[in-house]
Amino acid sequence: MSGACSVTPAPPGWLIVIVRGGAGTGTGFVSENNRFPHAGHPYGRRPASRLTGWWLAVLLLSAVPLSVPGPAKAETIDGALARAYQNSPVINASRAGLRATNENVPRALSGYRPRLEATADIGSTWTESSLPGLPTNRTTRDPRGIGLEVTQNIFDSGRTSNSVRQAETQVLAARLRLESTVQQTLFRGAEIYMNVLRDTAILNLQRNNVEVLDEQLRQSQDRFEVGEVTRTDVAQAESRLASARSQVSLAEANLRANIGRYRQIIGEEPRELGPGRAPDALVPGDLDSALSIGLSENPGISASRFALDAAQLQVRVLESEFMPRVGVRGSVSHRYDGQRRGDRSTSASVVAQLTVPLYQGGETSARVRQAKESVSEARFELEQAREEVRSSVITSWGALEAARAQIMAAEIQVDAAETALTGVREEARVGQRTTLDVLNAQQELLNARVNLITAQRDRIVGAYALVQAMGRLTPGQLGLPVAEYDSAEHYEQVRGRIWGTSTPSGD
Repeated sequence: MSGACSVTPAPPGWLIVIVRGGAGTGTGFVSENNRFPHAGHPYGRRPASRLTGWWLAVLLLSAVPLSVPGPAKAETIDGALARAYQNSPVINASRAGLRATNENVPRALSGYRPRLEATADIGSTWTESSLPGLPTNRTTRDPRGIGLEVTQNIFDSGRTSNSVRQAETQVLAARLRLESTVQQTLFRGAEIYMNVLRDTAILNLQRNNVEVLDEQLRQSQDRFEVGEVTRTDVAQAESRLASARSQVSLAEANLRANIGRYRQIIGEEPRELGPGRAPDALVPGDLDSALSIGLSENPGISASRFALDAAQLQVRVLESEFMPRVGVRGSVSHRYDGQRRGDRSTSASVVAQLTVPLYQGGETSARVRQAKESVSEARFELEQAREEVRSSVITSWGALEAARAQIMAAEIQVDAAETALTGVREEARVGQRTTLDVLNAQQELLNARVNLITAQRDRIVGAYALVQAMGRLTPGQLGLPVAEYDSAEHYEQVRGRIWGTSTPSGD
């Protein structure tokens, strides 16, 4: 990266990167009201000493190069989330699960339809009989026949109708579980995107810190040779340099780990990432509004509510097994060699049948009691889902507010640390400060910059977490450049199908 950089205004909530320039580190941060507190700072001029030979610049993370070759065009967070939405195996598995659940509806509807069975048989018989004084009688036949039987349900005490309603309720619950999975995946995508940006910026900071400390060590050694400092000063500089190099190794390891997670969630390696942007348009103005939205729109609550309805319908389905059933059975058959060789016969019948269950050994009763306990379980799970959403909204709101406050405090901390470092260096030049004082001031500035980068990352991730807790982290509301999956399309394709085992095209 070149040693010159222009200051570019940025929307609030965008993460800023540390950039290298000359022999030192350039750094800059955007506050919530778009202030640039360090661009034009009096200490931003390049001093004569090589020890303080570094300047300040501001640059949005519009081009954070990673150690991966790629195209020149930077990836955006919206593009990454769209890629995750399309390629995530977790989302695709949930979609397949929804399609499997859709098939419960035609299965339940089959209870209204007739059942047909065709039969055929063929065999051979040989008979030999004899009586005293009479010749032996031998007979052979080849009995064979074909038949067709039709069974039609007339009345089953509501078993089929309740099964259909239960299956439709299960479909609605599965759609909401898919939506919940989508929102969880999009949040994980936004989180890992910001983690990679943060780790890249921190790695740049740590590498530049090594360069500054290496220069500090060189100058300490030069001054030691002419008797201006002691061996202790040199040892302190060596110790800090070794520690800084270990921090570079740690930062590289953290970045590599998050690059691997990025590939897992997004579907490909990060190459050149654009700025992280918070979904501020979806964040309400106060906590009460966020809670109201979350309790009414979060898909986890709605899915639990439909699961409770399905459990209640399961009780009705099982209770219908105690009730009478009425059906009609018709059959027709044609037989050859039934009584003697060469004969033929045709028969047909229509039978109405009433079945009244009397006793099943207690098995049905046990299943009804089991289903009732499942209703209680589903009711508690619904209450738990509400409490989890409430807790998530409150926690996310608090984390977002804390991150905003941390950004403001960290900006002040960075500004003060920069001023202190410049002052300590000037005082050390005239012998009023020790090498350790300079090293400590340098470390405080580094820590302040890391804290600011982390707070900016937390502010964006916190906004995504809050929107997810409210149930609004959807591709449509985020405006992602991707066509949304139509959950109802497959359902409409299979609901009325009465024949065929092939799945609809594209599934």
